[in-house]
Amino acid sequence: MNPPHLRVLIPMIVAAALVPLAATQSNAATQNNAATQSNAATQSNAATEAGNPPAANYEGDTVPTPSGTSPHATFYGGQDATVDEFPAIIAGVRVGGSRPQGQTCTGSVIAPRKIVIAAHCADASGDKSFVYGLDDLNSPGGFKTRVVEYKKHPRYVNFDQGYDVAVVTVADDIPVRGGRFAQVAASADAGLEAPGRTGVGFGYGKKDFNDDLRDVTLDKATLPIVDGARQCTGVGAGFDPRTMICAGYADGHVTILPGDSGGPLVVNGKIIGLASWSRSDFSWYSVYSRLTNDMGDWVKEQIGGDEPQPGDFGVSVTPSTLTVDAGKYISTTVTSTTSGAPEDIRLTVSGLPSGAKAVFQPDSVQTGQTAKLTFDTTSSTPSGTYKVTVTGTNSGGKTATATVDLAVRGGDGPPPTGDVKVTATPSSGSVRQGFFAQTTVTASGGSGSIRLTASGLPSGARAMFTPTTIGQGGSSHVLITTGFRTPPGTYRITIKGTSADGETGVTTFTLTVTR
Repeated sequence: MNPPHLRVLIPMIVAAALVPLAATQSNAATQNNAATQSNAATQSNAATEAGNPPAANYEGDTVPTPSGTSPHATFYGGQDATVDEFPAIIAGVRVGGSRPQGQTCTGSVIAPRKIVIAAHCADASGDKSFVYGLDDLNSPGGFKTRVVEYKKHPRYVNFDQGYDVAVVTVADDIPVRGGRFAQVAASADAGLEAPGRTGVGFGYGKKDFNDDLRDVTLDKATLPIVDGARQCTGVGAGFDPRTMICAGYADGHVTILPGDSGGPLVVNGKIIGLASWSRSDFSWYSVYSRLTNDMGDWVKEQIGGDEPQPGDFGVSVTPSTLTVDAGKYISTTVTSTTSGAPEDIRLTVSGLPSGAKAVFQPDSVQTGQTAKLTFDTTSSTPSGTYKVTVTGTNSGGKTATATVDLAVRGGDGPPPTGDVKVTATPSSGSVRQGFFAQTTVTASGGSGSIRLTASGLPSGARAMFTPTTIGQGGSSHVLITTGFRTPPGTYRITIKGTSADGETGVTTFTLTVTR
């Protein structure tokens, strides 16, 4: 795990990194000339003309302007992320980029050979390509493909003047995990960007102003959406709610940084915005290109017939033959698959023996994802072999099934190995900002002591376990604290138990934060 970060993943260009300031200022207003420069202009002349502080984008070579109000050199407020959390995420790299591996921007795969990204990412010099499948770009492997075409929105002029969106065509089909291509919002989704909502941003960008850490891992952060027309004014060419979304905080204590340009802001599973720009010291709000309008409609037009459509989906269970002693429990893995675009499915079971119950973790997944299924029996569960049916149901009522042969043996045999069961009581709580929720976690399984951790906490929240390590069948009191600036919303916090021999299990605590 990286230390917590103070960034909200969005690539923006702050000041020209490879050309003199005067050169960047003269070129900023005419971005089409950027290809002939050693680097793209990263600050906007509109600020000078309007008497406003300059704006800057999140392209990887952008260098934040020093400010007396700038945050600490090491950021906090963000979290480590993985490609599995948002499988459409992809890193933009270029020859000559100053960051490790030439990392420059962040995009999202929307079709086998199409990527949505910020238009200003096209202006950075050097041959461009994309790398898919890595949580850390310094790790070996990944899938790399070159850029064939960068198509900017026809009304794009400069990053702080709106329409900062482009669709990239690449040379090869990108092997998006589980076929889970990103879903792009459009005008039909207007309202998802409304102030008061929260979004999650992703990006591979910097973790500190000077890039001293040289960190190119994937990060995420939860950002509140604010009223940009009132709160995001007086910078660059100004904020335009018709083409922009303002998110984050006035002091930038959680903010995205250069390298995050084009990174998605996700609400309800859809990309509603792309990381675009901020004030040049990045101690301010994060501005995203808005897609819940004609800009999103334009992106969908570029996908055309390549846009993945919902197709047949299925479920499978591995292993599908299980044996458990009465009064004990055993787990297996349910995998969902699809031949088209990803969609949400709800998981249920039928055919359980008397006294047994089934618990999914989680009970709803997107196709391409997995869920843990635990069968919990009682001492009175009759011995025998039972054919249990696992059913996945989509929003349209269509179903897919798989079967599990569950054998129950009488007696008090040893507990199953390689399996940790975790429960939280209560499993949900509601608190106001600045207050705390409590639950008790119990865990057993595997061998040796069990270490407890939590993930998925909102910004400003912490989980404190007392104790953090428990014995078999032991319990821990968990205090979940929130900050006065923790964004209101409902969060699924994952509590994980890891036994001394490395086996794991999880449960979910649902935290609702109100004003």
